[in-house]
Amino acid sequence: MLSLTTGLAPLVLAGLLGWTGAVKLFSRSTTQQAPRTALARMLRSSERATTVLRATGAGELLVAAGLLVVPANPVPGAAAAVLGAGFLGYLGYGRAVAPESSCGCSASEDTPITWRAFARAAVVLIGGATVAVAQGTWWPVVAERPAGALVFLAGAAAVLVVLSADLDRWWLLPLRRTRLRVFGHPLLGTATDQVPVAASVELLENSLAWQAAAPVVRSALLDHWEDDGWRILQYSGVYGDRENARPVAVVFALDATAGRDTGDAPIVRVSYVDADSGEAVAVDELRAAPSRRILPMAG
Repeated sequence: MLSLTTGLAPLVLAGLLGWTGAVKLFSRSTTQQAPRTALARMLRSSERATTVLRATGAGELLVAAGLLVVPANPVPGAAAAVLGAGFLGYLGYGRAVAPESSCGCSASEDTPITWRAFARAAVVLIGGATVAVAQGTWWPVVAERPAGALVFLAGAAAVLVVLSADLDRWWLLPLRRTRLRVFGHPLLGTATDQVPVAASVELLENSLAWQAAAPVVRSALLDHWEDDGWRILQYSGVYGDRENARPVAVVFALDATAGRDTGDAPIVRVSYVDADSGEAVAVDELRAAPSRRILPMAG
C-alpha cells in the first residue's frame, strides 16, 4: 500500500492541480467569482484578485505537467508542497479577515472557507513533499499493479470529491434528497405545529424579500435557528459594488409556524451584517405590497 501511495501520488496531485488550475485560468466564472473571494477582500480589488487567481491557475497547471512528465525530479513535488503551504497560509488569513467569503480555490466555490478547503490544501502540501522525497515514477506502478492502481486512484478521487464543496451539487445534494424521500424529513412528526426548515426556505425563496436580497446572496442556507417565534435563516453574501465589495451575513426572519397551507404569505424581515465587524449594514428600507410585507430586522 505504501508503494502505491508514493508511486501514484504524482498522478493524484496532477489531477487535483490540473483541475483547479484549468478552472482558474480558463473558466469565465473566475471573473464572476473573484469579487466573492477572501482574496478580493485582501487585495481590495476584484480585478487584482482575478489576475492573481488566473496566475495561480497557470502555476498549478505547470506543476501538474511536471508531476506527470518528470515525477522523479524533486522540483515538481517541491513546487506542489510550496503551493500547499501557500494555500494553507492564505486560507488561514482569509478565514480570519473574511470568514463569510469563499476561498476561490477552484474559482467556482461560493461557500465560506471550511475545514474541507484546509484539508485539500494539506493534501497538496503532504503529497508534494512525499513526491519530492520519493523521486519515483508512476508508470511502473500502473504497469505492474493495474488493479491496485485503479482501486487506489478511485479512492483518492472520491476523497478529493468529498473535499471539494463546489462538487456537492453532483453527489451530496442528491444523496440528501434521496435520504429525505426514503426516510422522510427528520422534523416531521416531532410536533404537530413544527414546520420543516425546507418549507421555510421555500416560502422565503418565493418572497419579495428574497428577490430584493438575491443580488447580495452568495451561498445556500448556512445556518438556521428559532428565536421568540421567528425562524432565522442565514446566508453569506457580498454587498456593495465591485470596487468596494464587502462580505456580509444575510439574515432573514419569518414566522416559524408559517407554511404553504397557513394562509397569507408571512412577514419577512431581512438584515445585512458585516462579516468583519458584526455590525448591521445600513440599507434603504425595502417596500412591498401588503400581501408580501418585507421589514428590516430590528438592530
